[in-house]
Amino acid sequence: MGSWGVYTAKANGLILYDYMVKCMKELAKAEPDIDALLPWNFKY
Repeated sequence: MGSWGVYTAKANGLILYDYMVKCMKELAKAEPDIDALLPWNFKY
């Protein structure tokens, strides 16, 4: 994830560490739901 992801996550009020962990877990799946990982769609 580039710096744009960090800034966008912060701008959307996400806890950065939790967001990164959730993204890594989801991306490790065989068929990750990429759209759900976008900061403006993200749900804990």
